[in-house]
Amino acid sequence: MIGRLRGTLAEKQPPSLILDVNGVGYELEVPMTTLYRLPGVGEPVTLHTHLVVREDAHLLYGFYEKRDRELFRELIRLNGVGPKLALALMSGLEVDELVRCVQAQDTSALIKVPGVGKKTAERLLVELKDRFKAWETMPAIAPLVAEPRGGAAVSSAENDAVSALITLGFKPQEASRAVAAIQEPGLSSEELIRRALKGMA
Repeated sequence: MIGRLRGTLAEKQPPSLILDVNGVGYELEVPMTTLYRLPGVGEPVTLHTHLVVREDAHLLYGFYEKRDRELFRELIRLNGVGPKLALALMSGLEVDELVRCVQAQDTSALIKVPGVGKKTAERLLVELKDRFKAWETMPAIAPLVAEPRGGAAVSSAENDAVSALITLGFKPQEASRAVAAIQEPGLSSEELIRRALKGMA
């Protein structure tokens, strides 16, 4: 099992990235909550990882905090929740927000996530309730920091944001509308994704 990688951020294409570790490029998929906190390309970073081995592929998932990885592992243990849905849940909700939903048994935020209907949300909340009792005392995650980009990158950032939302399970028209609704110019793709997800919620 690969549990942690420390290297240089070589590429960032939401929701995946390539981490250069001593000349070896590891391709990882990350939730948006991790992507928001990453440094710029060319900067060093350490990610906590989880390896999923399938018959046709070895898939590596990366997380900025150990707490995020533990949440991912709890989610994929649930019946009917695979890595893709777990990433979608973690991209739409911060860890603390998800914990609050579970404690309050509130389905409203969960049903906004692609692939989660009301019945699925209710089942997830019931199954997670006992698992999350220990999370109440765990430290909160660090605040998010968005990276500013130049105006020339706006078009590319918008395209990246739409592509990332589609990868998360949103319909192309939904993703395009959500990004187009953000009128502030010069935002990075990460910030566009974050605002689009908040807007759709």
